[in-house]
Amino acid sequence: MSDEIPIDHLRTWIGKQDRQTDIITPELLKRFNATLGGYANLNTELPLGIHWCLAQPSVAQDSLGEDGHPAKGGFMPPVPLPRRMWASSKIQFYEAPSIGVSVEKISTIADVVLKQSAASGSLVFVHVDNKYVQDNKSLIEDRQVIVYRNPSAFKQTDPEDPQVSNHSFSIVPDSTLLFRYSAMTFNGHRIHYDQNYVTDGEGYPGLVVHGPLTATLLMNIAQASQPNKTLRKFEFRGTAPAFVDQTLELLVKDDAAKSLEARNHHGALIMSASAEYSD
Repeated sequence: MSDEIPIDHLRTWIGKQDRQTDIITPELLKRFNATLGGYANLNTELPLGIHWCLAQPSVAQDSLGEDGHPAKGGFMPPVPLPRRMWASSKIQFYEAPSIGVSVEKISTIADVVLKQSAASGSLVFVHVDNKYVQDNKSLIEDRQVIVYRNPSAFKQTDPEDPQVSNHSFSIVPDSTLLFRYSAMTFNGHRIHYDQNYVTDGEGYPGLVVHGPLTATLLMNIAQASQPNKTLRKFEFRGTAPAFVDQTLELLVKDDAAKSLEARNHHGALIMSASAEYSD
């Protein structure tokens, strides 16, 4: 019931801000390319999506929640719903960061919204604006939406007919890929590496592929599809989880590479994305 969610209290977190600094080191770049280079045609000078490795929360072990994330009530509002998912992002790329130069990540709680779903009950959406600044210049702006929900039994999305695509790329994400990506992004969410937790605790059939990992592959495929242009905007929305050791189809839907999708081995939609470029 919506009256069980203290939305007025949660909305007092709007405007709360966190500032952290980090550096894209040559070693981080090498590890990023080594981890993902076999799955997408990366710009090895500075691949897209590496900003998600920067300035991740570094909280003490005893300050983590059961799911491996930092306990709620600090920067993130104390939403009384146990399951969480990175639902979407809207990213604006202005300028590429320089390697070896400090980057400040400024995170701001932009909105907290309560919605009701017939299937899932109460849902709380936390909108976080992340700005990456270097030498007083805004490089990247990323509106991230996190959704919190009650536990529910996992239901496999229905199979769909094969999709028409100008270009398609098949990958099979294994547990090593998931582990290495978690390590680079300092992501402790146990659904990505703890088999017992993900099956017994959250009811999924296997380890869950990170949403931003799928989005990173899609945005680099988008850029590689338009080599004479520069990706300036990228949006994605996750619609269903993808799982370890299952084929994931990454699709470019049109010649201009403005529409992209990720689908599972049944053809069901996992993620939709859109891209905009400048000459």
